[in-house]
Amino acid sequence: MSTDNTIDSERDLVLTRLIDAPPSAVYRCWTDPALMVKWFAPKPWSTPRATVDLRVGGATEVVMADEAGNEYPNPGQYLEVVPNKKLVFTDAYVGDWKPSGKPFFTCTLTFEDEGGKTRYTAVARHWTREDKEGHEKMGFHEGWGLCAAQLEEVAKGL
Repeated sequence: MSTDNTIDSERDLVLTRLIDAPPSAVYRCWTDPALMVKWFAPKPWSTPRATVDLRVGGATEVVMADEAGNEYPNPGQYLEVVPNKKLVFTDAYVGDWKPSGKPFFTCTLTFEDEGGKTRYTAVARHWTREDKEGHEKMGFHEGWGLCAAQLEEVAKGL
């Protein structure tokens, strides 16, 4: 998302859900590796491991695995960290501003309190329209929607 919070329909994919858990719990699910492995990949896929260096410039890597055990690492770097309110990360860097091989997107997550629940919004801003279209065809809405439901189940238990 740009600084004025406008959505770019050419490059952005957006998912919004009202999650039945407070923002602090939803944020924790995104920043605690022990919790991330419980919900991050859409089932029947799994998340064997996650690492988090939660600071601007800090690296993050979440590894997803398909049903056959093939692993798909997702390295990135945090650009903005506002506890319990906002996370921004990108795959353009892999930590401490080291460029990645091929940037794909930057993600802005917001966690807004709505009467003890969380208005959870994920904006995936892609580098190109083609990247956006590819992510959409890959199943962005379905996959991120399933993960949001899994995230809610974990967050409700905190």
